[in-house]
Amino acid sequence: MRARLSDIAQQAEVSEATVSRVLNDRPGVAPETRQAVLTALDVLGYERPARLRKRSAGLVGLVVPELENPIFPAFAQVIESTLAQSGFTPVLCTQTAGGVTEDEYVEMLLDRQVSGIVFVSGLHADTAANHDRYRALIGRPLPIVMINGYAPGIAAPFVSCDDREAAELAVAHLVALGHRRIGLITGPDRFVPVQRKVAGWRAAMTRLSGLPAAELDSLAELTLFGVEGGEAAAGRLLERGVTGLVCGSDLMALGAIRAARQRGLSVPADLSVVGYDDSPLMAFTEPPLTTMRQPVAAMAVAAVRALVDEINGHAAPHSEYSFRPELVVRGSTAVAGATAGADRPGRQQPAPPAVVVPA
Repeated sequence: MRARLSDIAQQAEVSEATVSRVLNDRPGVAPETRQAVLTALDVLGYERPARLRKRSAGLVGLVVPELENPIFPAFAQVIESTLAQSGFTPVLCTQTAGGVTEDEYVEMLLDRQVSGIVFVSGLHADTAANHDRYRALIGRPLPIVMINGYAPGIAAPFVSCDDREAAELAVAHLVALGHRRIGLITGPDRFVPVQRKVAGWRAAMTRLSGLPAAELDSLAELTLFGVEGGEAAAGRLLERGVTGLVCGSDLMALGAIRAARQRGLSVPADLSVVGYDDSPLMAFTEPPLTTMRQPVAAMAVAAVRALVDEINGHAAPHSEYSFRPELVVRGSTAVAGATAGADRPGRQQPAPPAVVVPA
């Protein structure tokens, strides 16, 4: 024990007496000194005494759709880190096509007696889904928080990015560059975020583009989420003479760029493309993607704080917290050419890269 104390004292640069006081959880030791001794224990591979181990406040489930879209790992990383800082152990549940469903994950989490669950872009965002599943959880009672998507009649906190405003800002950006025939590519219309993007795009196009309302329907394509869906939809819209595209996700935007290149078109010289999310690596695509940034860190922290308050018996407001997006201008959008039209998109001048425009 003497040798062990001396090793710890040397590593922490304190006296052996101080190490002894910390290990026996006695008073009279400054917080920073106490932490130095505990860190020395960890570095040297010694197990902390039971009384000094940080107790877990419990397990919290985190259910995300999948990890192929980089925005979901980004949310998961911040949520897990914030939960850990509050003493909770996160349990990540990732859905895949044909794999474990959201309801099956929930049953597994309930078996493990979780203290609460965070749902990211779950069935709460699907207007065709039965939302009684969430009311049943609340009735247990089990605290839950939903990110991105809203369902009325569920007594829980919701955290969302303002999808309507994001679409309006994207259209306004392209109109300012001289585009008028601006298409929209996003997912199936049963999802609340999709409905909001469509409403924002239509409102901005009606207000700013000068196109007749009857023509707008032909410029919106609702398709499958992902690169493939974006590519297929962009191909159809390019045939209708669009010179700019607003996409419902960054992956859809990458699909749109691929569709343009397969037709011998250049982005942004012949087609301007705006994504949504500003997921990791979008600044390093070719060209770097102009996109609407979700404030992932702020949204994730707000969701965890609301959940922890609920777990601790301090009910958070059961309403939707709406976060404003940011327009991040990079190289995939540029000024529309004077000859842009239905037959041939015009040539354009590149836009300056990496400019963040707050909402």
